[in-house]
Amino acid sequence: MKNLKKISFLAFIMAFVFSCANMKTNNAVTGKVDAIESGKDGYTAKITTDAKEVYFATISIVNLGGPEHYKKIKIGDQVSLKGEIWKTDDENHIKVTEIVSVK
Repeated sequence: MKNLKKISFLAFIMAFVFSCANMKTNNAVTGKVDAIESGKDGYTAKITTDAKEVYFATISIVNLGGPEHYKKIKIGDQVSLKGEIWKTDDENHIKVTEIVSVK
């Protein structure tokens, strides 16, 4: 009986961990750069999509995999970004892992 309780508890914990890990999604965001705020090893860009959704994109050398993948974008650029998307109560965020295009 003790083993059954331990196994059930372990299964519950594993299910919880896997469900939390899947809350973040890897997707793409395409839109216009409205603002840029510089940080320590990169910057945060405010992106507005065609559907009028606003995303705050964290773009850093580390998250992009090194300086060879890092690009500086400008206000007014049309960008397509890939990365890990998550939402807070009132904001959308993306941790950029790839800059697909800048126009």
